Amino acid sequence: MTISPIRRWLILSHGFNMDGRAASLTITDKIPHLREAGIEPVVLSAVTGVRDSHFVHEQLLPWGPAGFRFDLRHLLALKWGRGWRYRVVTGLTSLFLAPFIILERLVIGLQSQWSWTPAALYRGWKMIRQYQPELIYSTGGAYSAHWAGYWLKKLTKVRWIAEVHDPMVFPGTTPATRNLRFWARLEGMICTEADMTWWFTEQALASALKRHPQLGKRGFAILPGAEPPQVKATYQKGSRLRLGHFGSLSEVRTLRPFVEAFARFAQSCPEQAGDMEIHCYGGSIDGAGREAIQRLGIQKYFFEHGRLERDPLSGLSGRERIQQEMHRMDGLLLIHGHTADCAEYIPSKFYDYLWADRPVIGLVHLNPQLMDLIEKHGGYAIEVDQSGALEALLGRLQRDWAEDRMPRSTLPPLGTRQAVDLILQRNAETGGSAMKFRQDGLLM
Repeated sequence: MTISPIRRWLILSHGFNMDGRAASLTITDKIPHLREAGIEPVVLSAVTGVRDSHFVHEQLLPWGPAGFRFDLRHLLALKWGRGWRYRVVTGLTSLFLAPFIILERLVIGLQSQWSWTPAALYRGWKMIRQYQPELIYSTGGAYSAHWAGYWLKKLTKVRWIAEVHDPMVFPGTTPATRNLRFWARLEGMICTEADMTWWFTEQALASALKRHPQLGKRGFAILPGAEPPQVKATYQKGSRLRLGHFGSLSEVRTLRPFVEAFARFAQSCPEQAGDMEIHCYGGSIDGAGREAIQRLGIQKYFFEHGRLERDPLSGLSGRERIQQEMHRMDGLLLIHGHTADCAEYIPSKFYDYLWADRPVIGLVHLNPQLMDLIEKHGGYAIEVDQSGALEALLGRLQRDWAEDRMPRSTLPPLGTRQAVDLILQRNAETGGSAMKFRQDGLLM
């Protein structure tokens, strides 16, 4: 059998080519740099994004009812939008699948995307036989890609590397549900079986090593970075200081601490506060943040823009429109969160912020690495629990803006190329090389 000289990597990613989604951007932004390095991607993903026509890209629906319903909604929204056809079909589908979803939760008890794993395992095994990749590359967010990577390594003996986006075990806690206990077991599988694994913070790596010392030097930390913006906008100082928050907010990443500190600042320094606006893009303001805004009566300072989608008039994607708005802001607000796992993750939006060349205002929790990165790149960083410090920072921001002395970074932004170069270097150091396969798809 003739062996193709093309270097191929089989990439397993549940989310791929999903406009503006962090879990997707982390891998899709690496693809051009991998191809420049002579590696041809063969991608297996869910149907939640757009199929890429530049290389082999196959999309699969999960085999379980909850995952099928979740991914089908994304697929139909891509094809039809969210009009009446979408609502009718998804409503009928949910009604039909409801008893099966209840049974699945009782019997399996895992996150809905678990059932993408058997679909990816079945198709991935066939793709390994067909395309003969030199390695399997699994990437988060959904853990189903890593689970599929684990089983494909077991079945084919093909080299497996894993990119872990978020902590799989929360620091200082005991997994309380079947799903969290499975995450913990899967982390052990990755640390034991993967030929190379990396996390996105030094603390996440340190915690994984403490739980699984067998990982040894096969594990490392890498800052994922972000690609330069496709479009830019010219910054112009306006009549008010505009702070922009971009990305999702939630119960664990809530705007409330900022809102409450801003309310105290507005009461003590009303003239300075009157110069300020806070603009939120990328989703709804979280419930706790919204309640605080209304309770404290400061609605006039906050502007909610929601998620930006593709603009049919300009042709700009949602991501490109967001990039323009980032460049127009005076400062970029980074909400880190308030839970223990903050010690082990850095919001991916931070790397996009660096490319906007506007100062980052970071409310950080238990993460010295993130504090250091923000300050080194010319931003403002405080511990989120220090409410008095946040009020003082708001005053400093207003003065710096009024006096035209807001800081600018002297360091270059963190790009994706540096991440890809490090992955390629470590892959070579840990024994990565082209592999040959028998016709049945197994390693020779």
